[in-house]
Amino acid sequence: MTFAMPNDKVIPFNADIKVVRQYQMAEKVVIVDGQPGCGKTMLSPIIASLNRVELLSYAFEIEFICRLLYLNKIDNDAAVAMVKMLIDHKLYQTMMSRDVNFRYSDLSGVFKDANPWRYFKRLFQNGDLVIPEKIKRERPILNLTTHDLLGMSDPLTAGLGNAILFIEVVRHPLYMIAQQTLNMERLVNSPRDIQVSIEYNGQQLPYFAQGWEEKFVKANPMEKAIYAMQRMMEITKKKREHLKEENPESIITIPFERFVIKPEPFMADIQVKLDTTVGKKTHKVLRKQNVPREILADGPDLAIYRRCGWVPATGKNEEVELDSRRNKVSDEVSKEALVVMDHMCEDYVQNYLSA
Repeated sequence: MTFAMPNDKVIPFNADIKVVRQYQMAEKVVIVDGQPGCGKTMLSPIIASLNRVELLSYAFEIEFICRLLYLNKIDNDAAVAMVKMLIDHKLYQTMMSRDVNFRYSDLSGVFKDANPWRYFKRLFQNGDLVIPEKIKRERPILNLTTHDLLGMSDPLTAGLGNAILFIEVVRHPLYMIAQQTLNMERLVNSPRDIQVSIEYNGQQLPYFAQGWEEKFVKANPMEKAIYAMQRMMEITKKKREHLKEENPESIITIPFERFVIKPEPFMADIQVKLDTTVGKKTHKVLRKQNVPREILADGPDLAIYRRCGWVPATGKNEEVELDSRRNKVSDEVSKEALVVMDHMCEDYVQNYLSA
């Protein structure tokens, strides 16, 4: 392989060079991951309220690298080293409030954190040279929220080893379909969709359409969402099973429905695997997220949730709520897509909601 440079010189690709990062400042990294609409932004602030855990932060650059490796468009050693660098860089910057989100309305902003004043204090404290020692002393836990990353997370698991804890949030497909359909309508082929894309017959398609490009092109937005959901569930299942066999301490799978009704067992497991404890404001954050709640759709009524397809519950009966959501799906998709959706729902109930 060769690369053409602006001066017309051709530089050969050097396969003999291995990219590495031998250092690791981050002692523990928690990653809250799941499909759009699964409830990540419900759980991430709760995790951030635990002792030593930093505010939630998105990790798009890490997602890009993992997806490029999954598509075999980047070398494994480069992907692993880059992910390790980005993890340490994000922690390093966070510990002196550099590159921290101070936008007031953002869910990932300082003002939505359980302990916002620590980030104001850090603005005026010493930084740079004192940060590595501060990290050793305070043992902060970097708190990342990612999108559909677990199935493509090899650079993270290979690079961070026991330092990583994936908290995978799963949810009934009928509760996720609204947001994922809106994503297909509003983001795909939009300048705002800053995501890894592939080319197919001169068209730009999202990375997850790889392998079923023609079906993606022909499907309507809700059908695209159903097939994408199916594809990502298949990829994620393989990685989940591998992690739970090889390194069970590195993953917790949380069904949204069980957590919002009875969070205590999951919170206990999280504290053990993160080696931390409940913070002073954890119970307050739980109440703010309406946890525990009587009906699954009773989340906080936030403008950003409505923008992503959330609507208030139609009643206090879960079967009625699910029937209403399925009827909306059946009105908009083909019989083939509806069969796929029904199978995903049946599998989900059997795997996560059966007694």
